[in-house]
Amino acid sequence: EFIYNKGIWGSPFVGLEKFEYILRDDLFWRAFRNTVAISFGSILITFPVPILLALLINEMSEGRFKKTLQTIFTLPHFFSWIIISGIVLNLFNHNGAINNLLALAGLERVAFLGIPTLFRPLLYGTSIWKEAGWGTIIYLAAISSIDPTLYEAAVVDGANRYHRMRYITWPGIKTTVVILLILSVGGIMNAGFDQVFNLYNPAVYEKGDIIDTYIYRVTFQSIADFGFSTAVGMFKSVINFVLLLA
Repeated sequence: EFIYNKGIWGSPFVGLEKFEYILRDDLFWRAFRNTVAISFGSILITFPVPILLALLINEMSEGRFKKTLQTIFTLPHFFSWIIISGIVLNLFNHNGAINNLLALAGLERVAFLGIPTLFRPLLYGTSIWKEAGWGTIIYLAAISSIDPTLYEAAVVDGANRYHRMRYITWPGIKTTVVILLILSVGGIMNAGFDQVFNLYNPAVYEKGDIIDTYIYRVTFQSIADFGFSTAVGMFKSVINFVLLLA
């Protein structure tokens, strides 16, 4: 039980009391379920996008258009989540651009940012827009290391583009895909604090509150309990470690 003026060694040691509190706290288990659901959803929905994008870009002939596309896809990576959340708010809030278009069309305004079921699709969509182009760089680098004579031999043997992609390009990047997938699974309990923190609000806590935002509120927005927030952090790290080994 950390006490500021006594420090770590002077504060009373309470054993597993903090972990017992975690197991009894319904808000923690809600955040735990949301974290797992958002992370697994992200792996299923957003993880394959850079792979597909890299395969498609690789099939384009070299030229200015290909380089321009790569630049456009990569640029959002350099925007912070604060900037992206500002863009999302300007688009989807009550007086945002989309609701203004709905009003002009004679339709009712929709509280997009206050509907819990829409929050996770919003996370996946913004994540793809921001990071998919950056992820393609890794896969394009892996593709560039494939021996070009394999493609030449395949063309001589009558292989079309699909065959070359399936039997040469995909096996050439499969190891890279597996490594990045393992790293993604190893960080499954993180779920993207910056993204969620800048996009969520109390109306979507039911579907959007994750462990990291839960720890933040416990530590900084209520009576500070650093022992409890550290216990939650350790709980999360142990689960990440087990998933990584698995």
